Amino acid sequence: MPHVTMCTPSTRPGAGFVDPMLWENREADSTSLRLEFDGMKGRAWLMKWLPSRAYDNAIYAIFSNPIGMDDDQLKNGCSMIIDPFGDIIAECRSFDDSFVTATITPEKLTLAGGHRYLNARRPELYRDIIGQEHDSEQKVVWLENK
Repeated sequence: MPHVTMCTPSTRPGAGFVDPMLWENREADSTSLRLEFDGMKGRAWLMKWLPSRAYDNAIYAIFSNPIGMDDDQLKNGCSMIIDPFGDIIAECRSFDDSFVTATITPEKLTLAGGHRYLNARRPELYRDIIGQEHDSEQKVVWLENK
């Protein structure tokens, strides 16, 4: 899954960098840092789309993301494993470098609703649309000003 999705500017309301001073002061004031990391700049945004991707595609989603300073940007972690029902089964919540593991069960891959959706696809209805010529373009808002 993509990892540079949080704590960066975008046109999305609530997005933006997290002040590096919060990271520097994390031991004295962990609450302020946690609020920024868990809010719309971070985890709250991730939770709007990541569980639905796991569910819609009937997959175990493994999301990894660094925590701490990455050059001049503060990264908020939030690494997690999500099951095909969209439920978090393991998550890194520490301000330290960490990792998690989880037991996955193959049955969830076929029991989740996304499995039915994938089997019900009708590519003949959209094959011509997605098969058209297209010039790919990627604009990263916060990189354009450098």
